[in-house]
Amino acid sequence: MGITYFEQERIFKLDTASTSYLIGIVDEENFPGHIYYGKRITDHRLGHLLRVEEPPFVPSRNAGERVSFLDTFATEYPTHGVGDYREAALKIRTKDGHRACGLHYVSHEIFEGKKKIPGLPTSFAGESGCSTIEIVCVDKHLNLKVILSYCVFEKEDVITRHVAVENDGSEEFFIEKAASMSIDMDNRDFEMLTLHGSWARERHKQRRKLGIGYQGTSSGRGESSHQNHPFMALMTENCTWDQGEIYGVQMMYSGNFDMQAEVNQFNCVRWQAGIGTKDFCWKLAPGETFYTPEALLTYSAEGIDKMTANYHEFIRNHVLRGKYKDKKRPILINNWEATYFAFDTEKLLSIAKQAAGLGIEMLVMDDGWFGKRNLDNCSLGDWQVNEQKLPGGLSYLVDEVNKLGMKFGIWFEPEMVSPDSDLYREHPDWAIAVPGRTPGMVRTQYVLDFSRKEVVDNIWNQMELVLKSANVEYVKWDMNRPLSDLGSAVLEPERQGELAHRYMLGVYELQERLVTNFPDVLLENCSGGGARFDAGMLYYSPQIWCSDDTDAIERLAIQEGTAMIYPLSTMGAHISDCPNHAVGRTTPFETRGYVALAGTFGYELDVTRIPDKDREMIPDQVALYHKYNDLVREGDYYRLESYQDNHLFDCWQVVSKDKKESLVTWIQVLGGPSRHSRVVRLKGLAPDKRYRIEGEDMVLTGDSLMYAGICMQVMSGDFLGKLVHLVQE
Repeated sequence: MGITYFEQERIFKLDTASTSYLIGIVDEENFPGHIYYGKRITDHRLGHLLRVEEPPFVPSRNAGERVSFLDTFATEYPTHGVGDYREAALKIRTKDGHRACGLHYVSHEIFEGKKKIPGLPTSFAGESGCSTIEIVCVDKHLNLKVILSYCVFEKEDVITRHVAVENDGSEEFFIEKAASMSIDMDNRDFEMLTLHGSWARERHKQRRKLGIGYQGTSSGRGESSHQNHPFMALMTENCTWDQGEIYGVQMMYSGNFDMQAEVNQFNCVRWQAGIGTKDFCWKLAPGETFYTPEALLTYSAEGIDKMTANYHEFIRNHVLRGKYKDKKRPILINNWEATYFAFDTEKLLSIAKQAAGLGIEMLVMDDGWFGKRNLDNCSLGDWQVNEQKLPGGLSYLVDEVNKLGMKFGIWFEPEMVSPDSDLYREHPDWAIAVPGRTPGMVRTQYVLDFSRKEVVDNIWNQMELVLKSANVEYVKWDMNRPLSDLGSAVLEPERQGELAHRYMLGVYELQERLVTNFPDVLLENCSGGGARFDAGMLYYSPQIWCSDDTDAIERLAIQEGTAMIYPLSTMGAHISDCPNHAVGRTTPFETRGYVALAGTFGYELDVTRIPDKDREMIPDQVALYHKYNDLVREGDYYRLESYQDNHLFDCWQVVSKDKKESLVTWIQVLGGPSRHSRVVRLKGLAPDKRYRIEGEDMVLTGDSLMYAGICMQVMSGDFLGKLVHLVQE
């Protein structure tokens, strides 16, 4: 078991394969303090790191400086209003309006495995297992109990954290903040790494030095968002892909989040992550419990690549579920960029017939098949097939597609409603809105109030009828706008601050119904592209549409940031037509294929209308997918070069678990005169084994490939690519 309690020293030690995490209980008041998190160590007697033998000392020795102690102590889960002036992890407001809260340890329990968090996506033990410690703290004045849960995944070097807040009293109180994790540690000239962007350019890296005060990232849009991502890392100044220290945290949550690092006057860092506090306030009645989402922590002493490996293994083993989690996904063709709303059965079948002959395995019918949906201004919420577009209904179309040997998939946007819809005309109060105020629209649509059971039930009943009416084997779940005008017609006034989180709980409930009742359906989440690409969504769907921007060059930065914390198998990636619909750029069809091979792989175009030379490449691209996908999906990923950093080229590598095979992808973004070839040093190979480079008369040992490298020749032109396949002899 990776968790030990040393009773004499009152220290908890949590060990993974490569890391240790220590918590100490100090003073007669039982303050829980953070001692250490980092590279695995042998000793546990490290209580001196809590500095309780230094001024201002613990309150039992120096009651006159209690506030000074609380403002300097490395608190494991800090609270508000009693003397710690740094950012609190927990903020409580009583019925009388007071906000003082202090936590003191009373007991703990250590056990194998882990518990499900009610209503929330939760990592699970899986085959490699885990162990859990629950540390119980109380505030006796408030009759408040807080359970700090730590789950230790030894093999993957990940520790998950979440918190349960219980009201054991006779009066309600209000939770204004409940972070999932908080760590106090000395600043080591840390830099902060985060992911940012916008629609069509999600998850671009940003690295900056920590300064005094607050810095961080957050979303208040009701979704994890295009703009900011629920991931944050603290790294030493020398940290690169393969050296230096890095601490990572990501949220297993798809709604509002806050992540921050606060540097105080003593050059100490308080690092926190949790549910977003913007517009948040949760009324906790006597006997009730509030659960925070999980935070996924990891540490690497071997640079960013090791952090990446930890997260990839953890998500593959302990987050992804269902039939497709370890399975090759069917190559699909989606009709959105091919037709937009202008399609009917005949058009879809013409695409399917051409695609089937080229080796494509699934047709996905995107937006526009339901209600009166010929533009994006109506019919969301009316999930009935438009038989004027699809004569014979869905079953006829699906049967014809299946006769071609292809699977069939369909698009939904379950969380939205159009003002011009039968659902909205019948139930206008089902949309999120502030009473008396006309809510703002995006794409001419409102957001349904998924905090209401009757709303979730209605949408589920409609979706279930559609999915039972034909052999649907894939669902694309879209969500095309953020939340605004937060108001629910049924929540009482003092519970309106719960809406954004209750909405997210409703989304999770509906997705759980879908994957439970249709376990053979491949679910792909999407949110206007990548606005909700997070570990919470991955609990329900093994893949997420990475971005609405399918341009091969824009995708380099997007997929680099995504792959830094998520497995390649989760990244929805397609080859699209050119000029690209998002940026207008034209890139070679071959290069588009190389970039899409790094993800789930598919097509987003009208295969009946593309140039013959492009169409003729598709069987070869399909063959490459079948040749390399097991390696890409299951192998270890390494970053070799970053186009976002050098602005000229990009390069990544995947190595099989047994180190017998590797695939290197090289993309030359911009050509140029008078350049040498670029020496690229590979990673992850067996140093003493010999590797043959496929298609070249070259055999080299793993150590030569990793420490000396290979030359990537300059190609004539822009936007060109190359695959290098190595096989161990």
